[in-house]
Amino acid sequence: MAHDWYSLDELSRHLGRDRREIEKLASRGRIPGHKRGENWQFHSAEITQWLEEEMREYTDSQLAAVEQSQKSPELNADIPVSSLLHLETVQVPLEGRTKRSVLEGLVEVAGRTWKIWEPAAVLKAVQERESLMSTAFDNGVAVPHPRQSLPDAVGESVVAFGRTHSGIPFGASNNSMTDMFFLVICRDTRTHLQVLARLGRMLQVDEFVNTLRAAPTSEEAYQIILDTEQRVG
Repeated sequence: MAHDWYSLDELSRHLGRDRREIEKLASRGRIPGHKRGENWQFHSAEITQWLEEEMREYTDSQLAAVEQSQKSPELNADIPVSSLLHLETVQVPLEGRTKRSVLEGLVEVAGRTWKIWEPAAVLKAVQERESLMSTAFDNGVAVPHPRQSLPDAVGESVVAFGRTHSGIPFGASNNSMTDMFFLVICRDTRTHLQVLARLGRMLQVDEFVNTLRAAPTSEEAYQIILDTEQRVG
């Protein structure tokens, strides 16, 4: 059952981290929490957003721990990204010269599976998430996604990948251009976090980004993603 609020014990189990560690982080203001009397409560949306930002700086072992703590029943735990990515949801090259046109193109690519029931709602949710903080990394890769899961707009979770002809401004902290995009659309938070954690691990694999950027076709890009995830697993 989905939670709107976690107790300290529930959040400890959800994150797979020690209860005392979480309480210490909350007391120091390093994790979003609300003290009500003697008890801490944590809002699920705030925790998800906090964890997403934290994961950008995580090591491989820390990201692997997030994967283990989530364990979505929708995914093959050995290949969570490949469970949701299909050849038909890979587009090289992806047409688009602006942030909006790239996001529109990615939602269209994801919709080839017929798993996107309400593409307009998905696009709006992804754009709203980007308006809060860009999902672009400094290496030319972005991982756009909604702020919250979309069970009413999506039949099944899906990942899409696209690479544009050239980089576009997408909000990277170092002002670099972005040309590769993993769109992550999930029906629940566990699936969402597990996929983001695995993608984060894949992006740390030596030469993955450069090799993927050089792939001339959708088929080759798809195979590189599959092979890299097998290596990570």
